[in-house]
Amino acid sequence: MKLLRLLFALCVLAGGVACTPSERTHIVVTTNILGDVVRQLVGDQARVSVLMKPNADPHSFAISAREAHGLQTADLVVYNGLGLEEGVLRHVRAAKDAGVATVEVAANVEPIEYRDGDAAGLPDPHFWTDPARMGTAVRLLADEIVDHVDGVDADALRDRADAYAEEIGALDAGLRKRFAEIPAARRVLVTNHHVFGYLAERYALEVVGAIIPSGTTLASPSASDLASLVTAITTHRVPAIFADTSQPARLAEVLASSGGVTVRVIALYSESLSDADGQAPTYLAMMRFNAEAIIDGLTG
Repeated sequence: MKLLRLLFALCVLAGGVACTPSERTHIVVTTNILGDVVRQLVGDQARVSVLMKPNADPHSFAISAREAHGLQTADLVVYNGLGLEEGVLRHVRAAKDAGVATVEVAANVEPIEYRDGDAAGLPDPHFWTDPARMGTAVRLLADEIVDHVDGVDADALRDRADAYAEEIGALDAGLRKRFAEIPAARRVLVTNHHVFGYLAERYALEVVGAIIPSGTTLASPSASDLASLVTAITTHRVPAIFADTSQPARLAEVLASSGGVTVRVIALYSESLSDADGQAPTYLAMMRFNAEAIIDGLTG
C-alpha cells in the first residue's frame, strides 16, 4: 500500500493526470452474491470486478487468463471458499501465494457441517442463505477492505456497512415472520443439491432430501439415491422440489415422473444472482424471491 501511495504522489508531482481511486485500487470478488455485497460497501471508492456471471453455477464457472491475471494484481481478493468455487480456487491460491491479500468469507462466519449425503461432516459453504451470517460477513468485509484497499474512506465505508447490515437485519426479521406462517407438517425441503442447510437452521425448516446428495452440482445421483428420495417425498408428503435456476430442472422432473409422485418443480436463485433485469439482481432481492417461492411451494 505504501508503494501505491508513492506512485500516486509521483503521478501528481510529475504533472500527469491524477490517479483516481478506481485506477489505484481494485477488489476482485469470485461470486456475484458476494460481489453485490462488496459493491454495497465500497460504492465508487474502489473498482470491483466480479468473476462469476449472473445465472451461473459457482461450482463450475471458469475464468479467462486475463481474469486470472487480475486476481494477482488486485489489492484484495474476496472469495466464498470452503470449496465452493471449484473451478477458480487454484487461481485464488496462486494470487495468495503471490502476496495478494485474500479473505475466505465462509470460513469466518461459523460454518455448519453437512449433516448427510456424500459431504456429511464437511463444512457447508452456502452460508449466505442465513442473513444473520451475511450480517457477520458484512462486518468482516468492511474490516478487510479498510485494512487492505488503499485510498478508501474508512469512516464512510463503515457507515455504509452499518446501514447495509441494518437492511439485512430487517430482511431477517421479515423472513422469520413469513416462514413462521408455514404449517408444521409442511416445513420440509427437497432441493437440487444440499444448499439450504443454513436457511433451514435459521428458520426451523427440515431438509429431507436432495436430488444430488452432495454439496456440489458436479456430483450425480445414483438410482438408489433417487429411490431413497422418492421414499422421503412420499413419507413427508412433500409438495414441491426446489431446483436452482442455473441448473436444468430435468432431474427434478424425471424424479417426479419416474418416481410416481406428483410434485411441483420450483426454480430458486439459490447460488447466483440474476442479471439486472431479472428477479434477483441483488442479495436482498434474491433472499426475498426465494423465501416467497419456498413459502408458496410449501403452502400452495
